[in-house]
Amino acid sequence: MREMTFSRNSMVNEQPTRRAALGGLGAAMLTTALPSPVLALTTGEARALVDRLVGEINAVINSGKSEEAMLREFETIFAKYADVPAIARYALGVDARRASKKQLREFTKAFQRYISRKYGRRFREFIGGKIIVKQARKLKKFYEIKTITKLRGQEPFEVVFHVSDRSGKPLFFNIFIEGINMLLSEREEIGAMLDKRKGNIDALVNDLERTQ
Repeated sequence: MREMTFSRNSMVNEQPTRRAALGGLGAAMLTTALPSPVLALTTGEARALVDRLVGEINAVINSGKSEEAMLREFETIFAKYADVPAIARYALGVDARRASKKQLREFTKAFQRYISRKYGRRFREFIGGKIIVKQARKLKKFYEIKTITKLRGQEPFEVVFHVSDRSGKPLFFNIFIEGINMLLSEREEIGAMLDKRKGNIDALVNDLERTQ
């Protein structure tokens, strides 16, 4: 099984971080950052969203375009189908509570580019393959859509999307690629980056904006 190429283990300090000290608040943030109970969204609508999303991803990975052109298209797709504000706020964790509205807005914008290019590069590895939607089911607070990715010469593997209408329309708020949880991985990654900058949100935003 291939590992995600953006592990941040090497970035973590062995010493306790600010976030470790705020762990109790982190548990409270979890209940507010994740989608609230679904009211109007149906299983069919959630699956239809992922069908469209997967169709656009498949078109990009088999377009033959340059890496930069693909990454620009992946950012457009991410902005269209993902609940970016919810994902960004969850990634920022407890620090979102002390951020000003301006900082949160700027972080969300920078995070969108950062995360879309990061996962765009991951999906770009699927060139020559295809993602196929297989199963949709309703869980307590959202819908889980399972897909299978088939690549030439490799064993198929699972990519799972979590979908909610918490923002007012169906959007995905989490992805699992071969069992790797995007929400948790990004909270850990962004937390380590913020700790490295001594909690300076503006410095974090500036660095994310420069990320290629």
